[in-house]
Amino acid sequence: MSDTTLIVCGSCGATNRVPAAKLAEGLSPVCGRCKQPLPATSAGTPLTVTDATFAAEVERSPLPVLVDAWAPWCGPCRAIAPAIEQLAAELAGRIRVAKLNVDDNPATANRFAIRSIPTMLVMIGGREIDRIVGSQPKAEIQQRLERAVSRAGGR
Repeated sequence: MSDTTLIVCGSCGATNRVPAAKLAEGLSPVCGRCKQPLPATSAGTPLTVTDATFAAEVERSPLPVLVDAWAPWCGPCRAIAPAIEQLAAELAGRIRVAKLNVDDNPATANRFAIRSIPTMLVMIGGREIDRIVGSQPKAEIQQRLERAVSRAGGR
């Protein structure tokens, strides 16, 4: 099934198998269960979350979520951005990757006591299970994410 991408519906949480060819053609998939449009972000690019969307997109996600807390002026944040994007693509369907701009979303940043950026939160079922602070190599981030997936039951 390497020619399909797993996309989790943001509305109902169903995991949908979408042919990669259809995504490459630019077609917009819909959920097989609830018929809502599927987010293209689940297909391999990080999802932008805000104070308003954090609960729906991260805390109620059926998949483990890596939340990259960053700011546009932060050099280390920009340095790890390509690795975060690669992980989003490589782990699509197993882990959801979200980006939270801490300057634009201070309520969520304060709620999670983010004092240094980049900070990456690994969330399962709305709970923080791991925190990665500072610029880390892609392999280290991936290893911690793999532990989260196995902890979540290998979804």
